[in-house]
Amino acid sequence: MATLSATTKASSLLGGAMIIGGTIIGAGMFSLPVVMSGAWFFWSLLALVVTWFCMLHSGLMILEANLNYHIGASFDTVTKDLLGSRWNIINGLSVAFVLYILTYAYISASGSVIHHTLAQMDIAFPARLGGLLFALAVAFIVWLSTKAVGRMTTIVLGAKILTFFMTFGGLLWHVQPAVLLNSAEVNPSYMPYVLMALPFCLASFGYHGNVPSLMKYYGKDPLTIRRCLVLGTLMALVLYIIWLVGTMGNIPRPAFTEIAEKGGNIDVLVQTLSGLLNSTTLDLLLTIFSNFAVASSFLGVTLGLFDYLADLFKFDDGPVGRFKTAAVTFLPPMLGGAIWPDGFIYAIGFAGLAATVWAAIVPALLARASRKRFNSPHYRVWGGNAMIVVILLFGVSNALIHILSSFNLLPVYH
Repeated sequence: MATLSATTKASSLLGGAMIIGGTIIGAGMFSLPVVMSGAWFFWSLLALVVTWFCMLHSGLMILEANLNYHIGASFDTVTKDLLGSRWNIINGLSVAFVLYILTYAYISASGSVIHHTLAQMDIAFPARLGGLLFALAVAFIVWLSTKAVGRMTTIVLGAKILTFFMTFGGLLWHVQPAVLLNSAEVNPSYMPYVLMALPFCLASFGYHGNVPSLMKYYGKDPLTIRRCLVLGTLMALVLYIIWLVGTMGNIPRPAFTEIAEKGGNIDVLVQTLSGLLNSTTLDLLLTIFSNFAVASSFLGVTLGLFDYLADLFKFDDGPVGRFKTAAVTFLPPMLGGAIWPDGFIYAIGFAGLAATVWAAIVPALLARASRKRFNSPHYRVWGGNAMIVVILLFGVSNALIHILSSFNLLPVYH
């Protein structure tokens, strides 16, 4: 009986960790080698670890505040009550912007991946139509229930991890130390390009919209939810590092500038890797993996947006209420994907800017306000006020970096 209970608990924990991991590890990872090519491997590794640490703790701060409210309460309810209407409007706009733009990015990415996949079979299929059909399929799963998303994400992420190791086992086998260490360049410069990569790292660790969703899944069980966040984010960090080794160890640094000039979409990176490795099997595995990567991220991000909008508009959880929420969730980004199908890399960058508000600055402020009002009886993030200051500085720094980058005031690798 005890063994059965432990097995059920482990299975339940896996479902939540997969929702978090599936949300993080997705199409956004394909932007990382492109935007990190200036900083190259070791500086990029440092940027990833720092971002992982800060984004994990900002998510735990959301959990700390959220536990003081009823199950189903999302950012709109918690932020309005703890920080007031002004912060709630700022936070609401940033949440909606980030989740909508990421949903748009994944529609763009899914269209690109489906187009590339079918092109391998000599089937001409428009990228716009592929993105539209994929979005409709995801909308149906999200409409069904949070558990349906959890189960589907577990299947998709499990398949993605399997194809990941099959693919990157092959990629790692082809890694050339001279390419990874960039030995061909004389006196290369890396550090000036690190700042440019940070907003993309932040966007690639975005899962915060799913913290309230996990409370629907587990109830007020902070220890289980904390384990889900730690496992899911660690899974992402490890896979990102393997991905950087696999790409930067095979594609020479100067070749990334050409990928960026072509828009940096997933199919361009996959084609470049396929051309360099000249392996039909690896090309097939890369294509399969990219399909699963898009699917898992799409499911996780849209679940977070779905629950946020349901809370914002007070739609009920019945079939009609969920249909209304699904319509508000999916129709705007689907329209954007139909009009502008190649905006993946730009969308990820802008998501990083807005995400600094609701994934770093607001969580720190929520934790501070929550401790003052409730004294955090259910759960408290370690580190005291010092940790709150660290997360605030992390968020503000990322916002400044993106603004400076937008005005071409930061060095860009060409």
